[in-house]
Amino acid sequence: MDSDQITGVYGKVSGLPTPLSAHVSEEQLPEVRLYTVTAEWIQSDLVQSSRLRYSQQWTLIADSNNHRSIRTVLPPGPCAPVSGEWLSELSPIHGLRAVIRETGSQQLLQIWDRHGLRKCLNLSALNIHGRVYDDTQFGCLSWSECESKLLYVAESSRGASAETRPGESASRKDRSVYCEDWGEALTGKSVPALCVVDLHRGAVGVLQGVPPDVSPGQALWAPGTQSVFFVGWYHEPFRLGLKFCSNRRSALFRLGLDGHCECISGDNLSVSCPRLSPDGSTLIYLQGRVFGPHNQCHSVQQLDLKTWKISTMLDVVSRPQAGEFAGVYEALPSHCWSADGQKVVFSSAIRNCKDVFMVDRRTKKVTSLSDNLSDLSMVYGCWKLLTVQRDLMVVCCSSPNSPPMLRVGFLPSAGETVNWRTLQQPIMTFDYLWTALDVTPPSEEDNQCYPGLDFGAVLVKPSRVVCETRTPLVVFIHGGPHSQFPAEWNSTTAGLVELGFAVLMVNYRGSTGFGQDSIMSLIGQIGSQDVKDVQRAVMTALQSDKTLDPKRLAVIGGSHGGFLSCHLIGQYPDFYRACAARNPVINAATLLGTSDIVDWRYTSAGFQFSYDNVPTAETLAAMLQKSPIAHAALIKAPVLLMLGGKDRRVSPHQGLELYKVLRSRGSPVRLLWFPEEGHSLSRVDTQVDCFLNTVLWLRQHL
Repeated sequence: MDSDQITGVYGKVSGLPTPLSAHVSEEQLPEVRLYTVTAEWIQSDLVQSSRLRYSQQWTLIADSNNHRSIRTVLPPGPCAPVSGEWLSELSPIHGLRAVIRETGSQQLLQIWDRHGLRKCLNLSALNIHGRVYDDTQFGCLSWSECESKLLYVAESSRGASAETRPGESASRKDRSVYCEDWGEALTGKSVPALCVVDLHRGAVGVLQGVPPDVSPGQALWAPGTQSVFFVGWYHEPFRLGLKFCSNRRSALFRLGLDGHCECISGDNLSVSCPRLSPDGSTLIYLQGRVFGPHNQCHSVQQLDLKTWKISTMLDVVSRPQAGEFAGVYEALPSHCWSADGQKVVFSSAIRNCKDVFMVDRRTKKVTSLSDNLSDLSMVYGCWKLLTVQRDLMVVCCSSPNSPPMLRVGFLPSAGETVNWRTLQQPIMTFDYLWTALDVTPPSEEDNQCYPGLDFGAVLVKPSRVVCETRTPLVVFIHGGPHSQFPAEWNSTTAGLVELGFAVLMVNYRGSTGFGQDSIMSLIGQIGSQDVKDVQRAVMTALQSDKTLDPKRLAVIGGSHGGFLSCHLIGQYPDFYRACAARNPVINAATLLGTSDIVDWRYTSAGFQFSYDNVPTAETLAAMLQKSPIAHAALIKAPVLLMLGGKDRRVSPHQGLELYKVLRSRGSPVRLLWFPEEGHSLSRVDTQVDCFLNTVLWLRQHL
């Protein structure tokens, strides 16, 4: 198979659309109730090397005798391209659509109604603030109750410095002064400001009163429109990378339009995702620890806006019971409340899967809302809630052999199950076999501080063995390390299986979905516990499935997954025949001064982090000992490295360090350099290049 054919396979599996968000509206007609579901999708286009976004709409006709039962789903309308939109939000009453759009170098705020464009403001020309934030860390777009004001976050304008002398040019004096920002994927985002648009007057203003040591984001209007809630991240004495890090010191604030600001949550906590109940009586938010694991199991806190008392709705789950709820590990959807304000709906990791859950505020009982089917061919390993509005949930379902699809269902009454209806089947499904594996470490590999933990993996393979030969196995390791490979559609996995490989995606101890104890067990044990877990998972798969070829094994992964990939070929040099690593951590000691998350570099090695830490010989020696570079002299497997030149999380010099060691020893190594890429290597053309080279590397050496 040549390069064009491999690229064609990747285009087939990566070009399938994925829903990003959804909105539900309701209309009562004389004899029928209609629900309109609007979904926004994203789709990769290899021809243009770009990602296309489009929207699509469905009309649902409710049963005349039971408005919580869908009688008919009408065929969807045509796909409408959505280009240049940074943020959008529908108003809750009149259905006005606010859009922040970029055209050339200009950022525009547009208000649309059923008759067309109602208002347009050129935010760039007004020059009140810098660029609007559209990221998931700070970004927001919130309508006031009266629908006359909008709230969003933008970079503050850079005014004259207080140190500038009269007559001296501020830009001349300060043009070379270092300006901190919030790290990987947030370059240039340094001093966010809360901005309000008065739509009646067409005026834009920046809210005053935010504490000077706080960077605000995730803002929303408080009831009455005289104040706003926001999350504030403390940035003194210096900023740490925020992307993929839910452990940053932050707090929930209320800021009045008069400039009075107060902190609502406790001190030395990490908070995120404030969500207001439909009746405006309760605000919930996620809460976690500061420092420690970069991602963690969160508690859900509820703030009574009448008494201003905070209580816990859902606590951290240290060690879930078999088959039970395992905790909250990801952001809450922007719309997550039931219509009566008594239930909260969200999706979260649970072992090797992801599920949709509902928690009752009064009883604190957590209920799984996904299908419980005995037919495994109909089971979806990943359920992701996009929205719940008017008690109608819209979810994205997928599995390793079934691309994303849209399903809808009403919140169930007590003792009932959800009657799920599929809105959009994927254009194709794939004849792959997949299974979730549970792996128990032997006693000698048990963690003495957190004994009795197990972990999991997802095995995906072709349904037919080619020419009666055994199938080569690619071990695919997720990064983080505190993240997860759920049994969902993954274009890299699908492409490899389509080309005849089996893929084992490992959720080693420290992955999300197995409880907080599992996450904590990895602290100080990187390079040892996680490496042994992956090797144990591979041995379990080989022993349980005799169609896999134990003599043709490869390992791939990115970030911490690349770290583990390089560890495995060094610690088990005769076991693996090829390796492909994206932006891997190679030497934790040399990474210490170049990463945007220096706190995690200390924590992962088992050391306490403090802002005033100064590296010691003991610290650096321990980091070096836990790094793949310590085993580099033993590596025999050919290594493919893929590095982003602008990676601020894991410096590309990490991969270069291994490259030079292997080159000096005559070991087979190939390096791909992407000068404009960051840590995720996320551009469409980059992902095509990485997949193509990985497959060719595996075919050459397996």
